[in-house]
Amino acid sequence: MSNLKPQHNGACHCGSVRFKVRLTDEFNTIRRCSCSYCRMRGAIAVSAPLSEMEFIQGEDNLTLYQFNTGTAKHYFCKTCGIYTHHQRRSDPSQFGVNVACIEGVSPFDFPEVVVTDGVHHPSDTLGGDRIAGILRFSPTE
Repeated sequence: MSNLKPQHNGACHCGSVRFKVRLTDEFNTIRRCSCSYCRMRGAIAVSAPLSEMEFIQGEDNLTLYQFNTGTAKHYFCKTCGIYTHHQRRSDPSQFGVNVACIEGVSPFDFPEVVVTDGVHHPSDTLGGDRIAGILRFSPTE
């Protein structure tokens, strides 16, 4: 981990998973996503380069969830079920870190949060047509 930016401590709810992280641009990258999964999860995430997240304990207590294209990797504590972070689909070189897991920070500290359009993700398009959610029929005679 580099020493150029402040280091934040983080943990899941039960404390089984603990980490240190240096954020890409502090809390200026805070956002929510509108995809089907993130809407249900409801978490606010902030960006961090993969190399700037270090697990102090409990990395082996994380479980992985993937869906749809399988590109994004969502991690949760096996004990308390809290989402701690995910490897981003939009930029796999970054983690999205659950703001609520960062020590001394609450998602309610941010009255305005950008919402990214995960429903119409650029990876779900091909020639301008959405791939996900479209069923094409070919007429047969």
